[in-house]
Amino acid sequence: MTEPSESVGLALETHGLRRNFGELAAVDGVDLSVPRGTLYGFLGPNGAGKSTTIKCLTGLLRPSGGTMRILGIDPENNPLAVKRRVGVVPEDLALFDRLTGAETLTFVGKVHGLDKATLRSRSKELLDLMDLTAASDNLVSDYSHGMRKKIALAAALLPGPHLLFLDEPFEGIDAVASRQIKDLLHAFVGRGGTVFLTSHILEIVERLCSHVGVIARGKLVAQGSLQSLRQASHDGKNLEEIFLDLVGAGEDRIPQMEWLSG
Repeated sequence: MTEPSESVGLALETHGLRRNFGELAAVDGVDLSVPRGTLYGFLGPNGAGKSTTIKCLTGLLRPSGGTMRILGIDPENNPLAVKRRVGVVPEDLALFDRLTGAETLTFVGKVHGLDKATLRSRSKELLDLMDLTAASDNLVSDYSHGMRKKIALAAALLPGPHLLFLDEPFEGIDAVASRQIKDLLHAFVGRGGTVFLTSHILEIVERLCSHVGVIARGKLVAQGSLQSLRQASHDGKNLEEIFLDLVGAGEDRIPQMEWLSG
């Protein structure tokens, strides 16, 4: 995927973003720059601050400090304008289990003020695309984990967002669902959208994303295109090796424990 020119601008930028929980700085002065029209992978170990950052960016948590601009809009001054332009799939999916798949999309469409014809046509397209048409009248509580991921993504896409936030979209799903989601995200970006996602599956991020940011202990330790990060490593390391170096885990070794062998 080609990198955007400077004139394209940024879909998302933060300056000194902070979120404290008591004495703990979960997000500590993060400066993000996410170019429009990119798949941006936001990486970090468990507890590094990834989900907290996404919650601040999507309005689920109030930052303790710093500034944000999302699609050129200040979300503190105009939160509704931002919410109309973004789609969110949180890690816990936040679905209504007692609604069917079709009812879930109808509810989301009405919240966003879609007219009946648009809601009907978009819902049909998304259910078909996600292979959920046959299960559209089943309760979400009866969906498999992969199906729940897909209906949550369909709900996020339904209003026609310009920016998608996805927290661990590939966790716990099979290869078929993973391929469907990856193809859909590529198509979304190909039409000018921007995706900001977290994932622990670095192989997927390396194949899918054009840009990455790495957070460790609440601080952004690297950011840029994958190509630039590879060039900075000087020795042709893959993303996993670069990531482990950046978060200070590159020299970790499993200790010798002879008692584990039979």
